[in-house]
Amino acid sequence: MPAVPVKGVTMDLNFSEQELSFRDEVRGWLSANLPDDLRSKVLDYEELSKEDLLRWHRTLAARGWVAPSWPVEWGGTGWSAVERYIFEEETAMAGAPPIVPFGITMCAQVLLRFGTEAQKKRFLPRIYNGDDFWCQGYSEPGSGSDLASLKTRAERRGDDYVVNGQKIWTTLGHYGDWIFCLVRTDSGTSKRQEGISFLLIDMNTPGITVRPLILLDEGHEVNEVFFDDVRVPVENLVHEENQGWTVAKYLLGHERLNTGRIGQSRRELLRLRELASRTLVRGQPLLDDVRFRDRLSRVEIELMALEITNMRFLDDMRRNGKIGPEVSMLKIRGTEIQQAITELMMQAVGPRAQAFKPIRYDGFDDFMASSASRYFNFRKTSIYAGSNEIQRNIFAKMALGL
Repeated sequence: MPAVPVKGVTMDLNFSEQELSFRDEVRGWLSANLPDDLRSKVLDYEELSKEDLLRWHRTLAARGWVAPSWPVEWGGTGWSAVERYIFEEETAMAGAPPIVPFGITMCAQVLLRFGTEAQKKRFLPRIYNGDDFWCQGYSEPGSGSDLASLKTRAERRGDDYVVNGQKIWTTLGHYGDWIFCLVRTDSGTSKRQEGISFLLIDMNTPGITVRPLILLDEGHEVNEVFFDDVRVPVENLVHEENQGWTVAKYLLGHERLNTGRIGQSRRELLRLRELASRTLVRGQPLLDDVRFRDRLSRVEIELMALEITNMRFLDDMRRNGKIGPEVSMLKIRGTEIQQAITELMMQAVGPRAQAFKPIRYDGFDDFMASSASRYFNFRKTSIYAGSNEIQRNIFAKMALGL
């Protein structure tokens, strides 16, 4: 890619020789260390168990690569923003399991920014080594995109907070050892964003009940979590009481930065092209159909544009070290592209799409897919981390000044 002048600053959208060398190092290591059974599960859309996720987490931790964005003194790699991007894209293209973000990417970043030294020393090493599995307690019935309307209460009683309420859509909550939660500690404020606090809660505490929410594909990914007089030590409060909204906004910025999933989309587009070239419609490959090829080309171009946009943000981070409101663009376009790919995959598979179980297609080598299940699951991507409608409002107000 050529250098691009923007507002008098020339942005370099190409990888340097050093970055290309780093990419080769990552590819070589992945080829030698990514277990075949885990890679197959990812590429075949099979459910990853807690043990699967932790096995890959600990493999990366042993290499020193599980937390690239952390400070070096806490186990970070010292990589540049571009090197971190290369690593994320290469692991996705290789079919590596995802690193569950709730501990490494979300809770840890909050602790590094707002936590006390005691909290950092207590939690960060265990997050790094995969000793604790974290989940997120944000959404509630009636408080999803309108997160500031949350009602789960935490009342200070001596050295504890007593928590009562309910969280919902808690991803992998049935695996969780710990959960970070937004709770209301003051209901008397005029602004809903005020009076909210950020608590770290041990999932083994008496009074916590986790109930599964079974999805259309019969998968158990999300849960309801109930809190009935759950006692949480005051020392588990992060930042100041009633100032949790500041923490929440900071955390969501890091979550949105990772929702573009460009490497994953590139991998799935290659698979989609292969499938469409083999799927016959009235005796001709689906890829030869003008309408299908037009839709596929549009998605490919949009993904290319998203990748260039992401490189612009990385170049800006390389120079300024900040995440701005423009990151909402990555979330919006990235999730829409992911959904478009699943729609095209459903069209390519046709009546062979199975809602509940992957099937192996005759004449398709070892290609397996549960396309209907994946299609349904990816409807959520434009909702989590702040719905795309809200992201457009954020971008219009904060970036465009509208």
